[in-house]
Formats: sequence, C-alpha cells, structure tokens
Amino acid sequence: MEINRILEKQLKNHFTKYKQAVVLLGARQVGKSTLLKRLFPKANYLLLDLEKIRSVFESYNLDTYKTVLAEQKQIILDEVHLLSNPGRAIKILYDLLPDLQIIATGSSSFHIKNKTSESLAGRKIEYYLYPLTFGEYLFQIGSEKQIDSPFIQNIKNNYKGKERFYNIQELLNHILSIGLYPNLINITEKKAYLSELSSSAVFKDIIELNLIENKAKGSELLKLLAYQIGNLVNYEEISSKLSLDRRTVERYIEIFEQSYLLYRVYPYSNNDRKEIGKAPKIYFWDIGLRNAIINNFDEVKIRPDGGAIFENFIISEIKKEIDYLNLDYKVNYWRLQSGSEVDLVLSNNHELIGCEIKLTKGEISSAFTTRYPNAKTHVITSTNFY
Repeated sequence: MEINRILEKQLKNHFTKYKQAVVLLGARQVGKSTLLKRLFPKANYLLLDLEKIRSVFESYNLDTYKTVLAEQKQIILDEVHLLSNPGRAIKILYDLLPDLQIIATGSSSFHIKNKTSESLAGRKIEYYLYPLTFGEYLFQIGSEKQIDSPFIQNIKNNYKGKERFYNIQELLNHILSIGLYPNLINITEKKAYLSELSSSAVFKDIIELNLIENKAKGSELLKLLAYQIGNLVNYEEISSKLSLDRRTVERYIEIFEQSYLLYRVYPYSNNDRKEIGKAPKIYFWDIGLRNAIINNFDEVKIRPDGGAIFENFIISEIKKEIDYLNLDYKVNYWRLQSGSEVDLVLSNNHELIGCEIKLTKGEISSAFTTRYPNAKTHVITSTNFY
C-alpha cells in the first residue's frame, strides 16, 4: 500500500493495538473518507449524510442497526456528527457488538465532544486529519520520493536550507496562494473550488448543527478574522465592529476553532508582568481557504499581507507535525508590552526555542534573548524553511 498521508500507519494499525473505536476528526474536504475507504476497503461504509442511513441510526436501537450492518466485522460511520447523539449510537454498537470494529468520521468536533465525552469514555480514540502537510504535498505531486516532516528538526538544528532539483520557491508561492486541500492537486479550477468551499461547505456543518444562529454575522466574523491573521485578537473591538456581544464573538470563534477552520495561539510567559497576558492570535488551518474567504489569490510577493501568510503557513505546518508525530512541544508567541515580539515559541520541559518568521530576512528580538539567555533561536525564511 502506498502511503501518502502521515496518519496512515497509525490508523491502519489501530485495531492491532486497541479495541476502542476510531474517531477521525477534521474539516470538510481534508480527505477523511477517501483515506478510510482506502485503509479499510472491506468495511461496511455508511454515509450518514443520506437520510435513509441517518434515520436508521437515529433509532438508537440495535435491531434496527443490524438491518444495515449485515455480517460486517468493520463499519465506517461517515459524518457521524450529523446524528442528534453520535456518542449514544457508537456506544450501543461498541457495547452490544463487541466484535465489531467501529470507525467514525466527523467534521465538527465541537458537536461530537459536547455530546459524547461522557458516553464514549474509554470507548474511542480520536485522530485528527488536516489539509496536506507540505511534505505530503511534495510527495503527492512527485517532487519527493518520500514524505518528510522536518520543520521542528530543522529549527533545532538551525537549518540553512539545501539545494533541490525542483523549484521549491515556485511551489511555496503556489501553495501560499491556494493552500493544501488534497483535491486541489487534481482540479483545474482551483480558485473556483476554494471559493465554493469558503462560501458554502465551510458553514454546512455549523448551520446544520444549529451552532451559529446568525449566518450573516458568522460570515462577517470569519472574514474579519481572516484579515487579522497573525494579529492579537481584541474581542471588544470585534464585538463593536460587528454589533455582537463579546460572549457571542468568543463562542463563534470557539465554534470555528472546533470545526477546524482556524486556531488560536496564546502567549508564552514566565509570569513576568511585562509580558502580554491572555490575548491570542488567530491563524487558519489552510491559507488557501483563508485567501478564498477574503477573495484574494494574488501572489505573495505583491500583497501587503505576504509576511502574515507565510507566518500562518509555517505555524500551521509545525502544529500539524506536532500532532501527527505526537511531539512534546507547546506552540506560543511572545510579546512585551513595549512591543518586542517573537513570532513562534516552542517549548517543553527541556528546551525553549524562539523563532522569527519572515519571508525574506529578520532577526530575533534582543529583548527575548536577554530575558531567556538559554533559549535556542532561529530565523525562518522562505529560503531555509524546508
């Protein structure tokens, strides 16, 4: 079997190690169904987006379930989040059919986690699938012979970049415009695909699950956040601009985060009062989707937000790498009230690494190195990032 996603080995070997159900979470169109169908070709595939199938599982009755299960030993419940209580359905199958191997996908962990955290305790193991990593992308387009995940190792080794037989700068500029959704590799009308994804599919789960009451305000908020990638989030300012109360703004952002559209990065601090407190920064899991939301696919070199786009790309790649490889690092930024800042701080119990992320060139804040003299530092640019 050809491996083209980092997560494949873990998923393929899951039932050799665990009895618990697989719950694969991630945004729409990141390749969850395609991956699982390829890894588990003999499983009974059940798409809960189909009313007939969904109505069966909404019965929460084992005898009714058996009408579609047949004698299968494995089942894939695709889009399980569409059930009113997905945890209850999986619990019935897990407890009453102990020989059945259960695999489920969901596009909105917000819904799943809030309705299954108790009932599925000890019965599931969650995995997360994101848009392609840069290494997965290079492999799938044939530029590399194997998938590599070198970002953190390169940072630790103060990597300077290396020569390649292909034009990595051209590929970087391409994905900084359209992003890393898997379907884009084989689609001609890439911008049209992303525009459709941003205008309809993005909100499909959120609206269907009644998570956001006001779609218009939700769209406005998402667009505002897309313009602010890499900036500190001011909830009061956003609340005022959109005429939404602060609690609603924070709840909507949490829903976007739990639906794998974006994520927040919080400040690193050693409790010094001069360091900024709780204000996060917002980044998108896929920069192409972000560009579609603001309807701007211009090349990075001619746009004023080029540096922020590259920063978003690097931090997302590092977060994917940490998750897929189960690495022990926290991801933060660092900033003083005076304005001194470091774009990325990686830390664990053993080391502290400060990184400045710039398209062309940059340097680490002297305030950071003074405050943390034992920290490693690295400047990440478009010429040494991979």
